[in-house]
Parts: sequence; C-alpha cells; structure tokens
Amino acid sequence: MSNTALITGASGGIGLELATIHAQKGGDLVLVARSEAKLNALKHELEAKHGVNVTVVTSDLSQPNAAQELFEHTEALNLQIDTLINNAGFGGHGKFHERALSDEQAMMQLNMVTLTDLTHFYLKGMVSRNRGQILNVSSTASFIPGPLQAVYFATKAYVTSFSQAIAEEVKESNVTVTALCPGAVATGFASASDLDDVDLFKNAKSAKSVAECGYRAMEQGDLVAFNEAPLKFMLNWITPLLPRNLVLKISRKTMEKSH
Repeated sequence: MSNTALITGASGGIGLELATIHAQKGGDLVLVARSEAKLNALKHELEAKHGVNVTVVTSDLSQPNAAQELFEHTEALNLQIDTLINNAGFGGHGKFHERALSDEQAMMQLNMVTLTDLTHFYLKGMVSRNRGQILNVSSTASFIPGPLQAVYFATKAYVTSFSQAIAEEVKESNVTVTALCPGAVATGFASASDLDDVDLFKNAKSAKSVAECGYRAMEQGDLVAFNEAPLKFMLNWITPLLPRNLVLKISRKTMEKSH
C-alpha cells in the first residue's frame, strides 16, 4: 500500500525532519519549497539512505495560484498523496501599522490560504479512498492574541481551528487531521521572522523533537499535539481563566526583544 507524503517547507527545520522520519518508515515523498538546491540535496540523501522515491517541486507557496499549480503538477505525475503535511509558514516581528502590508498579505496567503487550498485539493482524494492523514503545523501562538506578531498569531489561530473542524467533518472516514502546536523551535524561522533577540526563542526546542512529536500524533490521529506538557497545561487550563488584558500583557512581554 502506497504512503506518499507531500511536505511543504521541506528544505529545512521541521519540514526536513518530518521528511526524514517519513523516509525512514519507507514512505515516498514530494518535497516542496523555494530552494531547489536544498531540496535536491535532501532528495539524494533520502533516496540513497532509505531507498524511497523523492519528487522535488520548487514553488513559492506565498503566491496566490501556487497551491493549484502544485496539485495539478502532482496529478500530472500521477502521484497519489496519502499524507499531506502543511508545514510551510513564516512570521514577522513589529507593530502591525509599522510593518509592510505586503509582508502581512504574503504571510496570510502562505499560512492560511495556501494551507486551506492544499487541504481542499488533497482531502477530496483521501476521503474518496477512505484513507489518508493530514498534519497542519500550527503553533502554541494559536491559543492567544500576539501583540508584536498580530497577524502571525492570528493565522495560526485559523490553522488550529480549521484543522479541528475538518477532523470532525471526516471522522466517519479513515482520514485524520492533526494540528501540531509547538512552542519556540530552533529553526531558521526566528531569523527569518526577526525574532532572534526575543527571549522566548532562547529556550527553543529542536526541530527534530518537534517533528517526532508531530509525526507520532499524526499516526495516532490526534486532534491537537503539543510538544511541551507545561505549555499544554497552561494554554488549556490556566490561560482561559485569566483576564484578557493580563493575557495580552503577558503575550506582549514574551514577544518583546531584549537589548
């Protein structure tokens, strides 16, 4: 039985680690990112080590038609996608009114719209085959508003909410949808999002440990997966009871840069 996984943002960080785990289990891969060189290097490594087939697709998924083009490409190659891992995403630090609107729009396109489009395209086939799994990489940021990362936190709130709703819709089938909600992760995300001086990222967990947590949760069909038990407890049981102004104050404090 085939188990081909399509992974976005696969050239580094959590995406690369998820690709490695899938290949170790004998699954074929479709790796998607902007960096062709990095994807090809990973392709050759995984094919040599694990004897799997790896297809590379270079794409800027922050572009409006990218998801449809990717789906049509895999259809043209007659690739059946059994596992969809929507991992690609980025953030950005600063006050909303001072940031470039084009950056925020690209963030919303990638983090929400492309993820939604890909889920729609590939979920149809999974449901018709009565088999498949989807892992959407969200964040603990999805549970609270995020001053100084207002749009990023909001996009992740969408991802976590959307994932759970779709999971409920398809629960009568053998298709599962999981939202992975890690805390700070040691990847290129912090640098790309201008978060290097934010204290939260000084205790970031490894991308490998987060990927292992997410892949395991996906296999189990979990709704939401946290990689840190204290964060899970805090966000599920403490934060909802706190006054909103206090939550906002704490959230902003965690996003402020140390100088």
